[in-house]
Amino acid sequence: MGKTAFIFPGQGAQSVGMGKDAFDAVPSSRHIFETADEKLGFSLSSIIFEGPEQDLKQTANTQPALLTTSIAYLEAFRAKGLNPDYVAGHSLGEYSALVCAGVLTFEEAVAIVRARGEYMEAAVPGGRGAMAAVLGADREALAGLCRSISDAGQLVELANMNCPGQIVISGTAEGVAAASERVKEAGGKRAIPLEVSGPFHSSLMKEAADRLAHKLKEASFQEAAVPVVANVTARPVTEAGAIRDLLVEQVYSPVLWQDSVEWMITQGVDTFVEIGPGNVLGGLIKKIDKSVSTIQINSLEGIDKLASLA
Repeated sequence: MGKTAFIFPGQGAQSVGMGKDAFDAVPSSRHIFETADEKLGFSLSSIIFEGPEQDLKQTANTQPALLTTSIAYLEAFRAKGLNPDYVAGHSLGEYSALVCAGVLTFEEAVAIVRARGEYMEAAVPGGRGAMAAVLGADREALAGLCRSISDAGQLVELANMNCPGQIVISGTAEGVAAASERVKEAGGKRAIPLEVSGPFHSSLMKEAADRLAHKLKEASFQEAAVPVVANVTARPVTEAGAIRDLLVEQVYSPVLWQDSVEWMITQGVDTFVEIGPGNVLGGLIKKIDKSVSTIQINSLEGIDKLASLA
């Protein structure tokens, strides 16, 4: 019998109306949305269910909205009796993974990610930073190109190693534009600008990371009940203090998603259950290794499929 990993999406997976089926039908899921509203002091659930999309896309709203929706779906199938061997999340999704593993309570996590979003938005003035998805480039060659552009005075760095042929770069608007124009030098086909409010997972986020470090000191971290495969290292971590430190580093470090998935597969994981809106991670995993199974829990229908695994 192979192993199972629960994985959780990050920014970009959000859509207006996500999670409403769970809210309507599952009392424990409804409680998650109500808890978020109460903890944050405003109706996050109204923004999630009704929009407008512009409000949902604001980083300080997107981050708690995705966490809340992912945990609402997690609550909806906890009773089915399937437990993961590993958990992981893409960027913001790492917080959903930590709630799943019992490291943070949902109440603490939703307050932290709301603050994280605010800190990340405030770290770099609008329009100064950018991100782009580079298709087809060699990782080492692209890293070298980014270094040469950064050395010339316009910072640009690798931000997300998503899957073979898809790497996200992040930095100053000028640095990302320069690298985007030159991706063919690194074997890339093209660069697609991303609609984001800042240069996430780059060293321009150091100020946000420092502020987050203070916020995380106030939170109560527990040992992980299930190993969490960390974005920063692509290796499992269970110790509370180490998890806290890695969350600070994660803000300005690359997300090693491809490496994380490949490591879990080497440990015998053959089923990845994506919990939360969209199906971005399942798509990336298929590009990493076609032989593994992916199950999407982005609606209550997906939970019925999952029950057959238990």
